[in-house]
Amino acid sequence: MSSSYLYKDILELAKIRNPKAIYDLLRLLAYQIGSTVSLNELGRQLEMSKDTVASYVDLLEKAFVLFRLSGFSRNLRKEVVKMDKIFFYDLGIRNAVIDNFNELDRRTDTGQIWENFLIIERIKATSYQKQFANRYFWRTYTGAELDYVEESGGRLNGYEFKARRKNK
Repeated sequence: MSSSYLYKDILELAKIRNPKAIYDLLRLLAYQIGSTVSLNELGRQLEMSKDTVASYVDLLEKAFVLFRLSGFSRNLRKEVVKMDKIFFYDLGIRNAVIDNFNELDRRTDTGQIWENFLIIERIKATSYQKQFANRYFWRTYTGAELDYVEESGGRLNGYEFKARRKNK
């Protein structure tokens, strides 16, 4: 189902000439959820220009397949040059793209799945409550990080998401 959705609704409607390239990009992004992503590096890996990668990522955003979080900074010049994190609106689509439907206790990406899921739930909750918020992640130069930051009404709310196995 995911491949027919991706190919029919996105690739054909956008008149993509190289459907394999956008699918390969989607696979690379699926393996990097919750991590900062360099469009230059993706372009090198896929032998595409940075501009082509950026236009494909924009297309996938417009089709509500994935979304980006930018790094939070009060220095707007630095904010623009920071790398974004990529997340999927539907983790089922993400899992189909990488062909991994294993139980969470048999996966190596449980933390990333959990982070993606909880960010989506926050987005749904604020949307349902009709609250507008700018959304970011935050990282210091020393490596301290908040997974998710909402800026609304002059206030900042930060969230850190952790997945831990329960001791039996």
